[in-house]
This record gives sequence, C-alpha cells and structure tokens, in this order.
Amino acid sequence: MASLYVRVTQFFASIAVCLLAAVIGSAFTTPAIPTWYAALLKPALNPPAWVFGPVWTVLYILIGIALYLVWSRGWSQKNVQVAMTIFAVQLVLNVLWSYLFFGLQSPFFALIEIVLLWIAIFMTLGAFYRVSVPAALLLLPYLLWVTFAAYLTYGIYILNP
Repeated sequence: MASLYVRVTQFFASIAVCLLAAVIGSAFTTPAIPTWYAALLKPALNPPAWVFGPVWTVLYILIGIALYLVWSRGWSQKNVQVAMTIFAVQLVLNVLWSYLFFGLQSPFFALIEIVLLWIAIFMTLGAFYRVSVPAALLLLPYLLWVTFAAYLTYGIYILNP
C-alpha cells in the first residue's frame, strides 16, 4: 500500500501534468483569440470565447483526477501502463490541436487532428475503464466536449475557406 505522501504526490502531479498541457496549449491560443479567431465566421452553436477557458480548466482537472485514479492502481500493472501510455498520446494530441488551429491558423489540419484526438480519447476511456470505472466516467465530459469542438472546428473550416 502506497503511503499517503505518495498518493498525495500522485494526485497533484496528475492534475499538474494536465494543467501543464493547458498552459502549453494556451500559449498558442491566447494570442490568436483577439485577432485571427475574432475575425473568423463561426457556426451557429459557437459559444462566446470566454466560455472556453473555464470549461477547459474544469475538464483538465477532471482528466487529471482520472489519471490519478488509474496511476494509483500501481504502475507495475500492465493495464495501468497501457492506459497511461494511451493517455499520454491523447494529451499530446490535445496540445497539438491548439498548435494547429491557433498557432498555424489551420482549421483544415486541426479538423484532421481532432478526429485523431477523439479516437485517442475514446481509446483512453476504454483503457481507463479496464483499470477504474470512475476514471473512465470522469473522461466522458472531455469526450463530449471534444465532440462539440470537432463540430466547431468543422464549422469554422467550412465557413472560412
């Protein structure tokens, strides 16, 4: 049984890793919002720009808690290793979307990439489910939001040729 210190460290490290991804992604996002993004035509269901920050913050915290629930089962377990590896891939894809969409200002490449991200999140959810059902359930809002983000990305791509 891991000590309380190890568990607390894992908990905060799990959330910190996810929030670090958010910070990296925001480095590409923030400068483009008042300029390039503001000038784009957007689909009908596009929320105001200020909604994205709070939503993503909550999602990254939930994702971090899910990661902790898996990691706390023990790195020595093969299914934990697999789940965390798939998780790492989807987190990199998450940051890559921000780079493609906002950094390169390429809705087309971001659209292709978000499909890969959605698949990776779905795979992560399945791998987490095999380790911890609560961890998998914590990823559901993330999967739903990325589904919505895919709709927005597609809409922006179509409306801004």
